[in-house]
Amino acid sequence: MKRSVLTLAVVAAVVAAATAVTLSVMSTKDGPGPRPSPAPDTAGPPAIATSKGPFQAGPVGPPAEGSYLGAWVRPERLTESGRVSAMTTWEETLGRRMAIVNTYRRFDENFINASDRSFTDRGTTLMLSWAGGDTRLVTMGRYDDLIRERARELKAFGRPVLMRYRWEMDRPNLRAQMWSGADYIAAWRHVRAIFTAEGATNASWVWCPTAEGFTGGYAPEFYPGDDVVDWTCVDVYAGSKYGSMSTLLRPFLEFCAEHPTKPVMIGEFGVARTWGSEQRASWLHDASATFKANPQIRAVLYFESDPTDNKGPTQQFQVSNDPVVLSAFRSSLAQDAYYTPMPLTPATKRKRQK
Repeated sequence: MKRSVLTLAVVAAVVAAATAVTLSVMSTKDGPGPRPSPAPDTAGPPAIATSKGPFQAGPVGPPAEGSYLGAWVRPERLTESGRVSAMTTWEETLGRRMAIVNTYRRFDENFINASDRSFTDRGTTLMLSWAGGDTRLVTMGRYDDLIRERARELKAFGRPVLMRYRWEMDRPNLRAQMWSGADYIAAWRHVRAIFTAEGATNASWVWCPTAEGFTGGYAPEFYPGDDVVDWTCVDVYAGSKYGSMSTLLRPFLEFCAEHPTKPVMIGEFGVARTWGSEQRASWLHDASATFKANPQIRAVLYFESDPTDNKGPTQQFQVSNDPVVLSAFRSSLAQDAYYTPMPLTPATKRKRQK
């Protein structure tokens, strides 16, 4: 889902990365599910993650107030220009720019391409969701050369980025590659140590399991530690199973409250088409209320995608093609001053052009 002129090989790499994202979505949203009858509670839960800092967040710190708003937007064409066009169209539809743009990379794939530079050139922060490799092979040093190459690339890029290393590591379908929580932690520390040794210190490291992993109680075993994590994060969806954001996030937020020096990110969130326009709109209003009720949440990124290989409305999360849901997204998130930065006013634009 990503990538100026691309060779056929690069396009293939993009398709492979899109497949990885598809697996991410399938893991938490497969299967039939009954439509819920009650609308979610739009009041939000009592605040749980109440910390307002100071935070230890690395080179990409949280906003002074409120929360960043970002997104992954799946392009129709898997090219550099297609990716830029998709994000531009999304932003024009919302009437504001994204503070963070998410992008996906395989373990052996280069980090930075032309479309990434076009986003960062305008002041947007890039989040690299890097797939990682077999944890035991990583700690054995099998991939050290590859990791050093990626670290040097990031150092040469020079700009602050968010590094979401092997997101959703707690998914059951990744257990054979992750082995155990202890193995994942060892791999995380090994990779980050190489980046530090290479001088690639322009990344804030984002640890991002699934909401299901906290509900099931198995996500915390993968936590590498406050000394090597800059942002705590979670991916949360109402897909084949329904729940309001306030309900789905509660176990994760209880974990975050125990780590008050870490700003919190919602790395991916989405509500599936299967629940209908009105129910999806209510879900988004509840999501924003939940984010605001927990001031430790300082970044939220929507998953604006209907992944190609995920068939059926329980796995389709685009809001831009549903006027009712899009209106709810605009009013509850995109046009709310809580989510910074807000669009430039015409007067501000003129000042910057001078």
